[in-house]
Amino acid sequence: MALPAPLIERPMHADDVAGVGAVERASYQFPWSEPIFHDCIRVGYLCRVLETGDAIVGYGIASMGAGEAHILNLCVAESLRGRGVARRLLLSLLKRAELAGQQWAFLEVRPSNVRALGLYRSLGFVEVGIRRGYYQAVDGREDAIVCRLALKDLNPSGAVR
Repeated sequence: MALPAPLIERPMHADDVAGVGAVERASYQFPWSEPIFHDCIRVGYLCRVLETGDAIVGYGIASMGAGEAHILNLCVAESLRGRGVARRLLLSLLKRAELAGQQWAFLEVRPSNVRALGLYRSLGFVEVGIRRGYYQAVDGREDAIVCRLALKDLNPSGAVR
């Protein structure tokens, strides 16, 4: 199935938060609140949205400092999953981090999020640790797998050099 055209990536603004929040709530049992997204914009994190027409269909947020980028949130609307959209958005965040002088990228992911794990591994992320009980879950807490990527090892096609 073809992607909606055009699919535009741009900076996230405060007036995007309602649309971002809608995608977040449709995607996660324990979503971030809209004030968290506002705070990410306010403190100057790298906040990007994907839109088609007048609808937000994805977003990514990263913090940067001390040579490290931390991917804090990456989400694409259900209708676009499995079509390379999350890869495109993540690559954009990683390339922007590298251009900003960061050497490493880190992220956490639920072990149960097999699709996301596959994406991260395909880009060269390696598992470097576990954060026990990191995520809220229906039956208590779920661990997080901590992943790391040397940004110098990412090439424009998204494959590890």
